[in-house]
Amino acid sequence: MTARTLRITAAIAAIFLLASLVSVAGARSAAETKVTIQGGGGEYFGYVKSTKLKCKNGRKVKLYKQLGSDPHPRTDKFINSDIAQANGNGYQWNTGSTGVHHGKVYAHVGRITGCKADNSRTIHAS
Repeated sequence: MTARTLRITAAIAAIFLLASLVSVAGARSAAETKVTIQGGGGEYFGYVKSTKLKCKNGRKVKLYKQLGSDPHPRTDKFINSDIAQANGNGYQWNTGSTGVHHGKVYAHVGRITGCKADNSRTIHAS
């Protein structure tokens, strides 16, 4: 190899190393996020909780019907979604009437920049 080829290879390796360090640092600084769920009669609601405002206010919450023994948002049946908004002492989401009265349901918030994803506990639809 020539000296020029070695310099280019070293530069490319340095760029990949820096990119991987930045992504690891970003993952560590992401704030914990917690989504809760309550409901019955086909209506479900809950709260999004976090120490960072951007991780709870305006956060999209998706409601899923659990198809297997554990929650898996990529393969479970999507039911409805809502945006968490300030309500009293918390940031509430509410899907309204979903028509889902049987099975298991849970809420999910996806990862966004600076905020971790979370699944609520699974509850029995009624």
